[in-house]
Amino acid sequence: MTFSHILFDVADGIATITLNRPEARNALSPQMRVDLDNAMAEIRSRAGDDVFALILTGAGGAFCAGGDVKSMGSRLGSATLARQALRDSHSNMYDLMNLEVPVISLVDGPAAGAGANIALAADFVLATPRAFLMQAFVKIGLVPDWGGMYILPRLVGLQRAKELVYSGRRVYAEEAKEMGLVLDIVGQDTAMEEARAFAGRFVHAPTKAIGLAKNVMNQSYNLDHRTMLEMEAMAQSIARDTDFHKEAIRRFAAKEPPLYNWESFEKKAAE
Repeated sequence: MTFSHILFDVADGIATITLNRPEARNALSPQMRVDLDNAMAEIRSRAGDDVFALILTGAGGAFCAGGDVKSMGSRLGSATLARQALRDSHSNMYDLMNLEVPVISLVDGPAAGAGANIALAADFVLATPRAFLMQAFVKIGLVPDWGGMYILPRLVGLQRAKELVYSGRRVYAEEAKEMGLVLDIVGQDTAMEEARAFAGRFVHAPTKAIGLAKNVMNQSYNLDHRTMLEMEAMAQSIARDTDFHKEAIRRFAAKEPPLYNWESFEKKAAE
């Protein structure tokens, strides 16, 4: 499969998607949206086989500047066409948020508008010191799209989400970490190395169990307690039937080293 506006590769169990329009700060083009859709389909088909985590990043010192503002007026001639274009784009966001492998956004430089919301759709956001996120829509008289009005309140609360949307201000890495938009800040010169080390922890993880847990937790704000318990029961019954679980139980009973131990990865990283 060939791509025009992204780079895509899989190595050592980790898929990497790099938004690749550096001349436009990786602004979203129609072709980039098609490329993202195709890459998501490829990852879904390989999840748990040779893909155990995804890193999403941008080329050339930017994550993504959002929509291609210069072409907005000419490309979409009516409200109907604009609505359909966004609905098509939202399928990318749904696929990204519900991909049943861990997704890590590596943000370097600006992640603005839709670009910020693509970054925040990941399970984990890592940022370099020069990274910033910005709900830039208000600056051109628009409202957040690409899932922003769903994601933001869940990450930072309704009041803070409104402040970010109404102001359209830049939130740099340190503040973004304090308010829960970013998990951790990585070194400017070692960003991809650190992101791959983080993603590499999941290569030996119980991918099916993590995918099931992700699927259920993603719906926790929308469903009542009883429904969540029913979904937990469903997910657990599937997880109990996996080869990973059966081998993990055998090893526990035999007092053998576990298949997956997050703490041991932390110790190795520190050495």
